[in-house]
Amino acid sequence: MVYGLGIESSCDETSIAIVKDGKELVSLKVYSQIETHSPYRGVVPEIASRAHLEKINSLLAVCLQESKLQFSDLKYIAVTGYPGLVGSLMIGAQLARCISLVYSIPIVVVNHLEAHLAVIALENELPAFPWLGVLLSGGNSSIYIYKGFGNLELLADTQDDSLGEAFDKVSAVLDLPYPGGPVIEKRASSYERPAGEKSPFPKLLKEDGPDKIRFSYSGLKTAVLYYLKTFIEAPPVEKISYYFQKTAFELVVRNIGKAVEKTKIRTIVAAGGVLANETLRSQLSLEAKTHSLQLYYPQKKIYCTDNGAMVACLGYYLWKENKIVGLDFKVSPKRNFEQII
Repeated sequence: MVYGLGIESSCDETSIAIVKDGKELVSLKVYSQIETHSPYRGVVPEIASRAHLEKINSLLAVCLQESKLQFSDLKYIAVTGYPGLVGSLMIGAQLARCISLVYSIPIVVVNHLEAHLAVIALENELPAFPWLGVLLSGGNSSIYIYKGFGNLELLADTQDDSLGEAFDKVSAVLDLPYPGGPVIEKRASSYERPAGEKSPFPKLLKEDGPDKIRFSYSGLKTAVLYYLKTFIEAPPVEKISYYFQKTAFELVVRNIGKAVEKTKIRTIVAAGGVLANETLRSQLSLEAKTHSLQLYYPQKKIYCTDNGAMVACLGYYLWKENKIVGLDFKVSPKRNFEQII
């Protein structure tokens, strides 16, 4: 049995987890900073790093107590090293260094984006590589060719706002709470669309041909703003939420279809915070069934968040490949897939 520790502190969630053999969750603790950042409608880096510093040791203690394990039982420490807020990443990195120094446990540095995709190992037997990795979160709307652990090729990226970012911005202009994803999903689900009603928002990137795969959501945000100006009294928030979400997800489904056609890869792994949305889950499942695709996404919604379990999970496979770093490893805000030493 191989027990590994996962440390996640890249943005606004502090998380510690212990995973066995890269596929069995032993303990997971997450502290969310949503309430702290909510008044600012976004993450404040200085506040985030201080919150990590205040919470990370207590989460570690609870995790160890719950698992009934000692540090001596751990075979590796996996820590998020990139990308993320540098001040926040440093908190997790320093904890990993301290544990490693005292207990002589090797460290593996994990790519936060890759960890979101690899987390499916906690719920499924891993399919054979390559996969198409679809990452939809507050900072990313991307599709990768996932060729193997630590080996990803960017296939499609966002030109401006990510999908999660668009949810937050539209929520703000509708005077709804932060974060925008859950509240817009709730408002959209309560809208009863009249038969034959057309969307007030245009199809995104309709000029792109089959070989051009990209994401762009700033235009949709602008369309919502202009539509709001047509109302003198209170706007129909449920209707706007419904069509915003419908338009945004149509682009996701279309781009996945393009990626499958271009690469001939039929295994899809979708991950990131936006995958907690039930409407998106349903649409992706329907697409997979219609086109005979092998689809995976985290069933437990906590695995869609930033969490230590995904870090420990990916860390197991990197540890098996002996991708161990020294205590002087760096952290970085950069989103690349090269090992940072």
